[in-house]
Amino acid sequence: MNNTATFNIPLSLRASGSALKIIAVLSMVADHCAYFLMGPDAPFYGVFRSFGRIAFPVFAFLVAEGFANCRNRLRYFLILVLFGIISELPWHMLNGADGSHNVMFTLSLGVAALAVFDRLCEHGPLSFIVVLAVAALAWWLSTDYDWRGVLMIFLFHILRHGTMRPWLERSSTHFPSQALLQIIFTFPLMAHYGIAGAMLASAVIFLYDGTRGFIRGSIAKYAFYAIYPAHLLLIALCS
Repeated sequence: MNNTATFNIPLSLRASGSALKIIAVLSMVADHCAYFLMGPDAPFYGVFRSFGRIAFPVFAFLVAEGFANCRNRLRYFLILVLFGIISELPWHMLNGADGSHNVMFTLSLGVAALAVFDRLCEHGPLSFIVVLAVAALAWWLSTDYDWRGVLMIFLFHILRHGTMRPWLERSSTHFPSQALLQIIFTFPLMAHYGIAGAMLASAVIFLYDGTRGFIRGSIAKYAFYAIYPAHLLLIALCS
């Protein structure tokens, strides 16, 4: 089911998964540049930080989409873990020994939570308990966005039409689109990091057209992952 069909969004305004990735990367870089290289009193600091709040919700959304369409989920998980390990050095250079860990580990824990949920979903409450345990692990490890990040990924996943179809069919409430349903339930988690950023992230996700877009092939995929540690290292060297 097309997540934008009900609203007839013009083709020129729809965004592929690749377009969402580009927006998220630009948002992430702007946010980190403002946070690590600018002071709160600097011009446009607030604008950069608000724009930067787009990044994680979009990445969380894309991880849920990637998990649903991935043929090798273990490989997907291991790639995120690998880039999390690579990113730890520049993360430590920027944040010091504060005990926190970079967002790649949050994304990988999100994938682990989805994998366990899919395996145990027939066992009812147990599957949700395990997801909460993984979210608690993210909090205990102090990964970036910690438990909120894991739950955001989880909600994006279970609110996809393919995942929630049995529940939606039993419900008397009919939401007009998959994207709107996902946004409604994840918005409180997004808003924790700023209302303006949450609204911008919601708008970006709402425009998703369900297509993969122009970022294809292994080289492009790994280059996209490599942007995260590369930009952290560059900022660390400039700070």
